[in-house]
Amino acid sequence: MAGRETSSTAPAHDRYRNENSVYHIAVSFDVPAEHREEFIAAALEDGRNSGRDEHGTRRFELIADADNPGCFYLNEAYDDEAAFDAHCKGEHFAKFFAITEKFAKGPVWLIKGTRIEDPTTSIDNNA
Repeated sequence: MAGRETSSTAPAHDRYRNENSVYHIAVSFDVPAEHREEFIAAALEDGRNSGRDEHGTRRFELIADADNPGCFYLNEAYDDEAAFDAHCKGEHFAKFFAITEKFAKGPVWLIKGTRIEDPTTSIDNNA
């Protein structure tokens, strides 16, 4: 609103970021039944190797949909967007897509952004 004073000129979501803020992404894939095990193996390998080799990777979860056995979600957390970008340029990401692009449909983006922290709580949930 014109004439309204604010305590900060930063966007509202930036005022809630702190040293514990985490960049999150979540995507979905549709996988044919005959490639289910291959997809699971490729995703688990990507997550395991990314967590081991890529600085800034905090969490990499593979989730099977409760109702659709051909639907999978990747729920990932990184120190910041730069760490995610580095992951996307890395060898583990490339290998995962080299395997899965032949049969999986996706990724469909579900979440992409930085968690907004509640400055009034003292809970430390780093991922």
